[in-house]
Amino acid sequence: ADDKYTDKYDKINLQEILENKRLLESYMDCVLGKGKCTPEGKELKDHLQEALETGCEKRTEAQEKGAETSIDYLIKNELEIWKELTAHFDPDGKWRKKYEDRAKAKGIVIPE
Repeated sequence: ADDKYTDKYDKINLQEILENKRLLESYMDCVLGKGKCTPEGKELKDHLQEALETGCEKRTEAQEKGAETSIDYLIKNELEIWKELTAHFDPDGKWRKKYEDRAKAKGIVIPE
């Protein structure tokens, strides 16, 4: 359906990307406009702002789980990357609190 994001990349191994610093930084450079993008990185970059602002209303179930996994992982293990992403996509902090509160509810401690 046109009202959903493509599910073409729903089977991508997110853990592999998140746990590989080189891969993770490559994706971050892509979405932040600082580096080249793979096709799946470009797809993420093209929709990340809208997804953040709408609470991912066009996402598939796999994308929703992937977003939660990614956000939780970044907050817990890559706080500097999380801060850079939120500064870029959410400079006013409108949405960051919602995602950080959800992570805290899961027991993830967010250092100040």
